[in-house]
Amino acid sequence: MHVLMTADTVGGVWTYTRELVSGLVRRGHRLTLVSLGKLPSPAQIAWIGDLPNLDFRPTTYALEWMRDSAEDIAASRNYLEQLIDEVKPDLLHFNQYAYGAINTSLPKVVVAHSDVVSWWAAVKGEQAPATQWLGWYREIVSRGLAGADIVISPSHWMLNQVRTHYLPPVQGEVIYNGRSPGRFDPNAEKHNQVVSIGRLWDTAKQMSLLTEHPPSAPVLIVGSEEHPDQQPSACDVAAMPSGIRFSGPLSEQEIRTVLAQASMYAACSGYEPFGLAPVEAALSRCALIANDIPSFRELWGDSAVYFRTNDAESLAETIRHLADHGELCEQYAESAYRHALRNFEAEPMINAYERLYQALVVEEAAAACRDV
Repeated sequence: MHVLMTADTVGGVWTYTRELVSGLVRRGHRLTLVSLGKLPSPAQIAWIGDLPNLDFRPTTYALEWMRDSAEDIAASRNYLEQLIDEVKPDLLHFNQYAYGAINTSLPKVVVAHSDVVSWWAAVKGEQAPATQWLGWYREIVSRGLAGADIVISPSHWMLNQVRTHYLPPVQGEVIYNGRSPGRFDPNAEKHNQVVSIGRLWDTAKQMSLLTEHPPSAPVLIVGSEEHPDQQPSACDVAAMPSGIRFSGPLSEQEIRTVLAQASMYAACSGYEPFGLAPVEAALSRCALIANDIPSFRELWGDSAVYFRTNDAESLAETIRHLADHGELCEQYAESAYRHALRNFEAEPMINAYERLYQALVVEEAAAACRDV
């Protein structure tokens, strides 16, 4: 089967794409992969060189959630239409909403990873305003959802957000994201340390919660300060108290090492439709300290310890409690590790998408025969 897939290089969608594309290519499928947002770094595409049957097309087209992206969305849609004619795939997998509206008889999968309107409601605590740009954005997303043969989401919570803020998809399904356990080290010696990974410029990641109280254990914050739209960071690195260290972005191997050595991981996000970093931490056998939001409750159940929603003091108290009770911390770490192995491995994710693709292609072929 030949799949044309789009992905952005700005956030966790690229990690998800790597796991899925690598698995599909290993199983003998052909992939045409188009990257958007900005050109990937050499580190981001190191994995691509090892894969046969992968045609990689990097672009710099802006993403639909970026300001003033209307011209780029129109241009990228035209680019994709020409590429579809050129490579003639069997199926289209879009990790952006806008392209679901492309006019083609090929099956179209649109994955709802996140969106601006549900982000606004979760982060701001109010409905998104009726601005000209958000009006355009809502229309682009709604048309893409309406044009998809199926909409996939990484959590039931996120699929419900699509239904609430836009329109019910013709067909919707949840496929949890997955990571390969072999990429992580759950057996290294642990230190009494907290790690948190997230974009400092993204208000939803709430990295500032870690900085509001002096930590009872060393804290390492990993992430980028650079906003794609050149807006200021939501977390002031210069104002971080003693005991908190900011590393900036780290390589994959460096992240593997810091997660392997940390005893705890702080998932601070106020908006997180899925969250791959907590999965990576769990596969590294870190105890998960999670913000008490519906998506984390859905995904992690009793395997995480929760702090009061968006409450920095409660976060600090929870870290202190686990830091002071090593055996309890180890129990939560083991629970998170087992939960991740049961629910968030890459292979079940790849299996689910492969079955979905095959069903859609068979359905499309049957429809074509009926029309003859």
